[in-house]
Amino acid sequence: MATTYPPGGTFFDTVKKSFVDVPVDASKDSAISTTEFLEAAESLTTLFDVLGSAAFKPVKNDMLGNVKKIRDRQLAAPALSETLQDLVLNELKEKKHTATEGLVWLNRGLDFTAQALRHNTSNSSKELSDSFREAYGKTLKPHHSFVVKPLFSAAMSATPYRKDFYKKLGDDDSKVQAELEKWLAALEKAVGVLNGFLARKEAKW
Repeated sequence: MATTYPPGGTFFDTVKKSFVDVPVDASKDSAISTTEFLEAAESLTTLFDVLGSAAFKPVKNDMLGNVKKIRDRQLAAPALSETLQDLVLNELKEKKHTATEGLVWLNRGLDFTAQALRHNTSNSSKELSDSFREAYGKTLKPHHSFVVKPLFSAAMSATPYRKDFYKKLGDDDSKVQAELEKWLAALEKAVGVLNGFLARKEAKW
């Protein structure tokens, strides 16, 4: 995919919603706004287009499928779903867990992406394939069946070279790294909040 950013622009200028713009209410146990979170998660999946391999299609489709499960619940019960935490607790009260399960899987996918990019930005000599493989082993792989694992392994092997990937994010490397850091820190914050919340007894089914 050719880079089509305005001069001096980066990939992060093209996303519909950044994780930087997702409200997290510290006064309400770090409640995460559902609408903005889902938009940011959808925007994140366009990063897999930048990675440029058809092998990433299962990863992207998996995440978008889980976004849909959560959004379907939000549309069905908007007043009970303003934050992700409310959505989960209210759905579970009804003895249902489709959206909650979707959030568990979506958060694993976001965690996988965040850990891969953090590992890569922190280790300047590492290729993307190494970083994605390491992150996969820590996040999604333990939960995947023997049918799904080869699909994701193919995606890890199909990642572009490090230098090519960062060039695809924008021409000005220092600007790319600065924007990536802001976006990644916000993504990591959301994932951390959800990891803590989803591990609680009241978020289980």
